[in-house]
Amino acid sequence: MRFVCLCYYNHAQFAAWTPADLEEVGRICAPRDAELRATGRLILNSSLGEPQTARTLRAEKDGEARVTDGPYAEIGESLGAMFVIEAEDLDDAVRIARIHPSSVLGRYIGGGI
Repeated sequence: MRFVCLCYYNHAQFAAWTPADLEEVGRICAPRDAELRATGRLILNSSLGEPQTARTLRAEKDGEARVTDGPYAEIGESLGAMFVIEAEDLDDAVRIARIHPSSVLGRYIGGGI
């Protein structure tokens, strides 16, 4: 069974990153990304754009799609990445997702998976 895992982050924490934080996050992420790939269960892994670059398409009554900025929500967390894994069940999916760097980056970006 495939599972889509969504990674969230806190805007304020992300905006406050220093060059040292960026270096530390890179040091943390690289081996965890390699370990996740080595499981053979990773189908897709991708970062997502900043919230202010998002657009929403909504169907209109005439059948055309209207494009608007957003979506915007009054929350402190945004969707920053996603990955798809193959797992036997939900417990296996959680075990695999714990390998992803987002599961341990709370100190730097808040959020989680």
